[in-house]
Amino acid sequence: MAEKRKEKELKVSKAPEQELQLAGRRGGLMEPFDEFDRLFDSFFRRGLMRSSLFDWPEMPRLATLEERMPRVDIVDRDKELVVHAELPGVTKDGLEVTLGEDTLTIRGSRKHEQKESGENYYRSEIHRGGFCRTLRLPAAVDGDKAKAKFTDGVLELTLPKVESARRRTVKVE
Repeated sequence: MAEKRKEKELKVSKAPEQELQLAGRRGGLMEPFDEFDRLFDSFFRRGLMRSSLFDWPEMPRLATLEERMPRVDIVDRDKELVVHAELPGVTKDGLEVTLGEDTLTIRGSRKHEQKESGENYYRSEIHRGGFCRTLRLPAAVDGDKAKAKFTDGVLELTLPKVESARRRTVKVE
C-alpha cells in the first residue's frame, strides 16, 4: 500500500547585502583557518569529556554537536546545486532557510522524545533546542530562483547557479 507523503513549500529568504560582502570566498591566507574549523568540528564530534565520572546515571547526557546539527548532502550539478538536509523532529514552522551569494544557513528548533523502560528502570530523554548551521556553497547561487521542499523531515533545496558560476567546457586548441 503506497503511503501518501506530505510536501510543504518553504520560503527562502535572501541575506541582506551587507552579509553578502562578508560571505566572500576564502582563499590564500584564510585557508589555514578552514583546516582549523574542520579540526574544531571533529574535536566536538567526539565529545569533550569521556571520563567514567560523566557516565554516572545521575549526570544528564548532553547531546553532542553532531546530534544537534542537521546532516547535509550538497550535489553540484552543471546549472544548479541540490541540497538535502535531514531534520528529524523539526516542523515547517520551526524552520528558517537563508541564502547568501555562496552561503546557506539552516536554522530551526526541534523536540525529540525518547523513552526506555526495563526492570525497575524508567528513563525519559527529551532533546530540545535550536540549531543553526551555515554552509559555504561550492558556487554562487541565485536566491530569487531558489526552491525549497520539506517532506517527511527532509529539506530539499534546488539552488540555480548564477550564470558566471556555471561549469563550462573549454576547447583545447
